[in-house]
Amino acid sequence: MNTLLLVGGDLCERTAKLFDPAHWKCIGLRRSKVTPASENTISWREADLLNPESLAFLGAEEFSDVTHILYAPSPDSRTMTHYTGVYSLGLPRLLNSLPAGCLSRLQRCVLVGSSAVWGPSDNWVNEDTPVEPTHFRASSLLEAEDALRALVPPGSGAALRLSGLYGPGRLQLLKGLQAGTITAPDGPGHWANRIHIDDAAQACALLLTMADPHPLYIGTDNCPMPTAQFYEALAQLIGAPAPARQLRAPGGKRLSNARLRASGWTPKWSNALDWYAAQRDEEE
Repeated sequence: MNTLLLVGGDLCERTAKLFDPAHWKCIGLRRSKVTPASENTISWREADLLNPESLAFLGAEEFSDVTHILYAPSPDSRTMTHYTGVYSLGLPRLLNSLPAGCLSRLQRCVLVGSSAVWGPSDNWVNEDTPVEPTHFRASSLLEAEDALRALVPPGSGAALRLSGLYGPGRLQLLKGLQAGTITAPDGPGHWANRIHIDDAAQACALLLTMADPHPLYIGTDNCPMPTAQFYEALAQLIGAPAPARQLRAPGGKRLSNARLRASGWTPKWSNALDWYAAQRDEEE
């Protein structure tokens, strides 16, 4: 029996559902109040990464059996306090709260981060591309990756840098296009990179269980597109007017998922536009 400790919300829930409960015990941590109705494949506990005292219960004997960790929390806001608390301080705080000896027996810890650690580029960006931590969000994410390498046994840690998540309930972009409140960034260095949340969950499950992972992966679909082109295609799909283009400084990069695909991962939705088209067809 493996024991998987999950830190986060929707992505963790979707990942847990991919494991056989006969062989995996799943314990989850989240900030929101836990109710009996929320118990499903995961046994949830209330905890706040910004409050060390709320993690004290992790030192109990029952957590000495943790064999795998999926660390995929979301900061409450895009502030330095929340990013530092969740990433720079949060991951080492969590790992150091576990019972003595637990980390030395840990088989895998997957840290879900973001592709925001790279600067704008029209060239392909892969795991070997140098990062550009020009803002506190990128610095906090990279400090969490440093903590992962420092605290878990060699070969047991893997970082997954995701591009923009989309899927059920994540419809802000569509609503903005429909309302005409979104402009499309124009000019070089603007790329839309997306990954469906279920494909991201599949990637997490793979990295948790594969024998010898690389220390770093990019999680994104097969089809990065110039942002203006992506927005215009989405608008056409939903019958909204094409968004106005606005010339802006470079702010995106062209992500490659070659390493993750070579590991055996195949996204169900290789192109985000296919999913949006499928949703439109279902509604019709």
